[in-house]
Amino acid sequence: MANFGSFLSHLHSVAGPAVTLLYPLYASICAIESPSKNDDEQWLAYWILYSFLTLMEMVAEPVLYWIPVWYQIKVIFVAWLVLPHFRGASFMYERFVREQLIKYGVKLGTSSPHNNKVEE
Repeated sequence: MANFGSFLSHLHSVAGPAVTLLYPLYASICAIESPSKNDDEQWLAYWILYSFLTLMEMVAEPVLYWIPVWYQIKVIFVAWLVLPHFRGASFMYERFVREQLIKYGVKLGTSSPHNNKVEE
């Protein structure tokens, strides 16, 4: 049984980076090289959400330390974000991130991030 636990521990340490970084990196490169813009949207949304999740983890680290299954929950959530069948990143961006940007008056669709200030 100890060998099985060791195996799961090693699988866990490989699966996390593969799901959160390696596959998204590969898929992002494929998206840039493809003529379709739908996949570009999915992977831009993924990197926005992954960056936000990473920042949130850095801030909440003292609390997350006490949640023993946090890393497994994170890997499952990120898998949902990256799997093409679900298109979770696009869904989360459209449903939550975009709505918050609009709510707080950020102009969307401008080419420069410096033009996103709300005019008063």
